[in-house]
This record gives sequence, structure tokens and C-alpha cells, in this order.
Amino acid sequence: MVTANSRLTAQGQISVPAEIRRKLGLGPGAVLEWREVEGEVVVRRAGRYTSADIRRALFPKGLPAGRGPVDTKAALREHARQRHARR
Repeated sequence: MVTANSRLTAQGQISVPAEIRRKLGLGPGAVLEWREVEGEVVVRRAGRYTSADIRRALFPKGLPAGRGPVDTKAALREHARQRHARR
């Protein structure tokens, strides 16, 4: 990939190059997440989670004992039902 450059305005704003917007699927109102990792700044589209993040959210105490492979879609539906059920 060719290095993409942006210019910082006096108000602290930057423009995200078109190639990067397309690659990240960014549109108006998209939120970017900025992190410092080992002395470098990493920018990514906010709201994307790794499978490890999802697994920790679904099973904070680890997988239940004696269960085989987990149906992720079913686990997500159950989690959503429990979290958003009308009380």
C-alpha cells in the first residue's frame, strides 16, 4: 500500500484519504478509534470487535464445563434477549 498523507488544520482536524475511507468502509459520521500501541498510533474504525472480545462478552467466566463447540449466533441471540428483555 502506498503511504497516505493528511494535513492537520488549525482546528485540529484531518482529512482521511479516499483509499483509507474505502478500505475501512467509512462514511459521514463514522467514528475512528485512536490508540497508542508500543510507541505508534493506530487508527481503526470504532465498533469493530475481535472474536476474542465477543467471546469475553458472552462468556465472562469462560466456557461452561462439558459443552462442545458453541453456536455463536444462538449465543448472541440469547445474550441480546437477556440484556434487552422488557422487565
